[in-house]
Amino acid sequence: MSKVAVRLLQLYPREMNIYGDWGNALTLKKRLQWRGYEVELLEHRPGQAFPKDVDLIVGGGGQDSGQEKIRDDLLKIGDELHKLADSGIPMLMICGMYQLFGRFFETVEGDKIEGISIFGAQTVAGPKRLIGNIVTESAQFGEIIGYENHSGLTILDDTQPALAHVVKGAGNNGKDHLEGAIYKNVIGSYLHGSLLPKNPRLADWLIEKAVVNKFGEFDPKPINDDLAIQARKTAISLKR
Repeated sequence: MSKVAVRLLQLYPREMNIYGDWGNALTLKKRLQWRGYEVELLEHRPGQAFPKDVDLIVGGGGQDSGQEKIRDDLLKIGDELHKLADSGIPMLMICGMYQLFGRFFETVEGDKIEGISIFGAQTVAGPKRLIGNIVTESAQFGEIIGYENHSGLTILDDTQPALAHVVKGAGNNGKDHLEGAIYKNVIGSYLHGSLLPKNPRLADWLIEKAVVNKFGEFDPKPINDDLAIQARKTAISLKR
């Protein structure tokens, strides 16, 4: 196995990481290492130069104040993120970062925080929080489970594919039974929990895309996912 490291970047780990979304980066790192890959874990914070040659990018949820702190920097690096997305770099954006990968997030006070429009979507703050266990079904990834906690109501454009359909829970807005969005190898979702420890199929899809982009091939060495399977069963059995 090549010792050239897979470069895993977390966007705004201080400002956008309030619901355990750091666990997504850790899951990707460990599953790569279990398969013999070296991993270089990077961070991007407001005001820093954007790292070069990144292979996989994750971003998490945050309060409105966190989105305010990163808004200018995100717009500055937006063109670079678009180029990476169009070139097939896999990304996972959760909750607040998912919202800002759309056109905008409008706060309850009416302030519009401009996004970078990778997803054809827009979000406005709703009158109440959508909280609880959520189960969704994806044609590509099967059953995706997690926990949602958001007040933002995201509406997808008619041409924007959703990540999944809601089986139990609210999803993007509690009305259209859609959850998340997907553009090429970029995934946006409201599912916390963290998402990836309980959804190894989704984690491995992101890993495969990153490894194939970098090395040209991917050897899906089996991993013992017994604990993840048990966690999934428990989560699915829980009430909303």
